[in-house]
Amino acid sequence: MTVAGGKTDFILYAVLAGFAVDLLAGDPHWLYHPVRLIGLLISSLEKLLRRVFPSGKKGERAAGACLAFCTALLTGLVVYGLLYAAGKGGRVPYVLVSILLNYWLFAARSLRDESMKVYEKLKEKDLPGARRAVSMIVGRDTDRLDEAGTAKAAVETVAENTSDGVIAPMFYLMIGGPAAGWIYKAVNTMDSMVGYKNERYRWFGTAAARLDDILNYLPSRISALLMIAASAALRMNTRGAYRIWRRDRRNHASPNSAQTESVMAGALDLQLAGDAYYFGRLVKKKTIGDDIRQIVPEDIPRANRLMLAASLLGLILMGAVRLLVFHCLK
Repeated sequence: MTVAGGKTDFILYAVLAGFAVDLLAGDPHWLYHPVRLIGLLISSLEKLLRRVFPSGKKGERAAGACLAFCTALLTGLVVYGLLYAAGKGGRVPYVLVSILLNYWLFAARSLRDESMKVYEKLKEKDLPGARRAVSMIVGRDTDRLDEAGTAKAAVETVAENTSDGVIAPMFYLMIGGPAAGWIYKAVNTMDSMVGYKNERYRWFGTAAARLDDILNYLPSRISALLMIAASAALRMNTRGAYRIWRRDRRNHASPNSAQTESVMAGALDLQLAGDAYYFGRLVKKKTIGDDIRQIVPEDIPRANRLMLAASLLGLILMGAVRLLVFHCLK
């Protein structure tokens, strides 16, 4: 969307400002996050659609497809409506609303803060506290994890969310502004709520899971390449990052999740992934990386440094591309 009378790329500057606000403010717990509204929408639509569509494979797949379409469409329309209304007030309201919407999409600061809580507890030798802290940012069972397993879970979530929580939103914001960014976030949230291969969501969550895979296909690979480049700037094992990425980037049920985890494993000389417990059940998974050394708590801040460096590099490169395209088209 453009604001009348201007040739300035408001989208680019709003993305830069939104990212900066995220780094400064993070995600305060007292501030209501609009992702909760998306979660409420998804839950409400699920209840409605399960009543409307018949049970069974075909009915649940159709209901899930309807959920995916309606959630993405309604989210995009609401965000576009907010921007349209703000634009009627002029440039300043439009830019301020855009910055706020962009800020809510980034998770770099909160990812760093939440994972560092795990690090602090491990440094204090408070394993139960570290397990509680890591349970806030991972989906697996944490009550059986030892110190190394707890640190590994934190490093893995930093690696995966480098794409999901930072680079992917940045990618869609640069392409289509807040509306595109929030459609991505809605799909990502929907996948985290219904994209499970269990009895309840095996068919109902198919559309959400596949749509999330599609939308994350390019961003996850861009994120991996950015992390490899950032590992060189941080003097990590860049050769190992590239080698493990080439070898292990498909070692996951998702076509995207192992992209950034493999780079992280190679850059830090660690072995990530492997078997884990979910809802009391052991799930067999392939490992990612070589077991060169035992993971330690200090690997959590190292992972965060790689996440932040890759994010800043992505912001610079994507911003430069958008600026070039904008000036060529105007």
